Amino acid sequence: MTADLFDSIAERPAQEAIADGAVILRGFAHAVGSELIPALREIVAQAPFRRMFTPGGYQMSVAMTNCGPVGWVTDRSGYRYDGIDPESGKPWPAMPPSFLRLAREAAAEGGFDDFAPDACLVNRYEPGTKLSLHQDRDETDFAAPIVSVSLGLPAIFLFGGPKRSDKPARHRLTHGDVVVWGGPSRLFFHGVAPLADGEHAVLGRQRINLTFRKAR
Repeated sequence: MTADLFDSIAERPAQEAIADGAVILRGFAHAVGSELIPALREIVAQAPFRRMFTPGGYQMSVAMTNCGPVGWVTDRSGYRYDGIDPESGKPWPAMPPSFLRLAREAAAEGGFDDFAPDACLVNRYEPGTKLSLHQDRDETDFAAPIVSVSLGLPAIFLFGGPKRSDKPARHRLTHGDVVVWGGPSRLFFHGVAPLADGEHAVLGRQRINLTFRKAR
């Protein structure tokens, strides 16, 4: 990749530190928004959104899909990463260059150089859906950060601490905001409060979250 591709991501964004090793980059994805949405639609055309089941048999309220060499899946046999979409029996769609470029640049802006994600979870939130507090710990290497991109309707991101009982802080995320966390806060509990209803000019009554991880 050439330098001008990286320079096009954004000028220095507004940074909001939320914990040691965790930062919100306000509006960081705006500069590549025109590339992200068409790429997102191509991914969903190949691997449609679905509501997966947890090992306990509960169906998730958030619909999801994946792109990249591996995708995160859950069913009655457990949580894991797999290179094959269990619904189609085919590999997950390739991670678009615009996605990868954004993830790497955001990670670097957050203080984590050389981020090489091999999985992008694509979550779709509709009004009323939420994501309970949890840790991202299905990856093999916790040295790499998590990069989370918000698109569409605003959401309340809950960011707690190393214990589930730690009271989470509430952070309002809007279209284009990116959260990066790693290092001391890599295994902090986090989630999303029930999504308020609304209408986004591009994505309508939904929020799309792109979560980049180095799974293997």
